[in-house]
Amino acid sequence: MAEETHASTQAPGGAAEHATPAALGMDATMWVALAMIIVIAIALWQRVPAMIGSALDKKIAGIRDHIEAAENLRKEAEALKADYQKKAKAAAKDAEALKAAAAEEAKQIVAKAKADAAALIERRTKSAEQKIAAAERAAVAEVRSRAASVATAAAAQLIAKGHDPKADKAIIEQTISSLN
Repeated sequence: MAEETHASTQAPGGAAEHATPAALGMDATMWVALAMIIVIAIALWQRVPAMIGSALDKKIAGIRDHIEAAENLRKEAEALKADYQKKAKAAAKDAEALKAAAAEEAKQIVAKAKADAAALIERRTKSAEQKIAAAERAAVAEVRSRAASVATAAAAQLIAKGHDPKADKAIIEQTISSLN
């Protein structure tokens, strides 16, 4: 078999020890820790946590204001919704009342029209009956008048035929004597 060669980071012959750099008796880890302690001390000395806290408090207050405004808007919207629902219900009730009133008024108008028509028919019937009665009376009066005229003419003819001046004289004397 052929021997393979690989690239590696290890030095030939095994693992090699690295030298740890140190300055003033501290290695790199200690210097990082010291730098962190210094940064934290400066941040505390400059009151950075208080500034961060006040900035966060301002942000929280702003968010709370937005939440409170949103809650107020929601309450106003609910109140408007309830108001419009009440108005819609009232409008529906008013519409029903108007519809019922219109139906009642229509019934009254129809009833009045029927009553007026009945009264008109009755008046016209009475008027026609009165005209018929007047026509009957006029016809009866005319028939009586003609009958009287005919009877008078017939009586005159009968008297003229059956009576003479002597008979008339006797009737006149008899009438005069009965008056005394």
